[in-house]
Amino acid sequence: MNRATTNRRRALALAAAATVALGAGAATASPAAAHGHRPGGTLILVGGGLKDGNAEVYNEIVDRAGGAGKARIGVLTAASVPQSQDPDANDPDRCSNSVCNGLYYADLFKKYGAADAQWIPIDIEHVSAADSDEVVRQVESMTGFFFGGGDQYRYVTSLLHGDAHTDSKVLAAIRAKLAAGAVVAGSSAGAQIASGPDMVTGGDSYPALRDGSSPGYFDDATRLGYLPEGGFGFLRSGLIDTHTGTNGREGRSIRLAADTGQDRVFAMDEDTAIEVTEAGTAREQVRVLGTHGVAVLDLRAARTGTFHGRWSIEGVRYSYLTDGDRYDPKRWRAYPAEGKEPLTPASHDAVPANNDVFYSIDNPDGTPYSFSGTARALAATDAQRTATARTFETGPAFEVDFTKGRHYHAYSEDGATARTLTGLTVDLHAE
Repeated sequence: MNRATTNRRRALALAAAATVALGAGAATASPAAAHGHRPGGTLILVGGGLKDGNAEVYNEIVDRAGGAGKARIGVLTAASVPQSQDPDANDPDRCSNSVCNGLYYADLFKKYGAADAQWIPIDIEHVSAADSDEVVRQVESMTGFFFGGGDQYRYVTSLLHGDAHTDSKVLAAIRAKLAAGAVVAGSSAGAQIASGPDMVTGGDSYPALRDGSSPGYFDDATRLGYLPEGGFGFLRSGLIDTHTGTNGREGRSIRLAADTGQDRVFAMDEDTAIEVTEAGTAREQVRVLGTHGVAVLDLRAARTGTFHGRWSIEGVRYSYLTDGDRYDPKRWRAYPAEGKEPLTPASHDAVPANNDVFYSIDNPDGTPYSFSGTARALAATDAQRTATARTFETGPAFEVDFTKGRHYHAYSEDGATARTLTGLTVDLHAE
């Protein structure tokens, strides 16, 4: 019997058990916001696209959960569709639903040394399981948790009682484990749901800049929406965004933060994580793990207004942190990883023109990581201190101006390539 068939049979057995064996507890849950700030555990939040071979991230989750041979990981995939909504549910090579995704991650964590990894059998068709005492006992036997991707609003539906926005018994148990020192990890929607107030629910950068944001959840995936009540509220230090470079989301991150009065965003690239220690406390500390980078957008000094009758913003501070870099949210300060030295630009070339700064889905010739690419190209040259990039869309087009101001620094590992940027000034306005 091959592994895929084995997983398929296991998935069917677990799904059947989930519908029958999990009784629904009726106790009233506590509101998510009602918890104090006890010394916290660790969050490992990934910007989506987590590759099977990203040993750095998987090993860190296992290590934080007790180490190889000891870690017990509970896998939650309620952001996925349930089996009944997956047209490929009967195909073990193509299925993508809460059950088969849960088993996939459980097997992966065992591959990376976890003593045990189990799917927590909750999805939007088994919401009652989130208040099951049996599932709570399963959660309490775990030393770490991983939330998979999909649609973060399904986590609100299944674990936060939907519009009531109160903790289910299972979420309350996970929250208590985190506060007591456990690790909680998540990728894509599983990272977004860790947000506090104003969790993003969707949107693309250009419509966000043109039209602004609205509270709610919208069928139009390009419309910038957010949930004022937020997600689980595990992270205290700022907003979260994901798939940043591959989906060109820097614009939507800036607009959402400005519209909602937030002053910081951690906008993570794919296959890249922020590890947050003492999560949920005023002592949170951040370290970057993975293959790409994390944009830290600082809006404390930013000023919004209108330019040519359109929304504009000036004075956003942009930092781009890569593997090993650290960030202290309380001090608003980044610390380059060991081995990264201040960069003295060796290039005398002009920054290449960029007419698709947010990597538009309408541009078949667009380039991912376009925004950070221009920023890093500016850092690598001594030919100019400012660079301007534009949106692919017009009517109106928007410009992004990057400036090496007094807060700017760049760091390199090879003396030529800008790997880490701090304090680059970004202004954004309509042409």
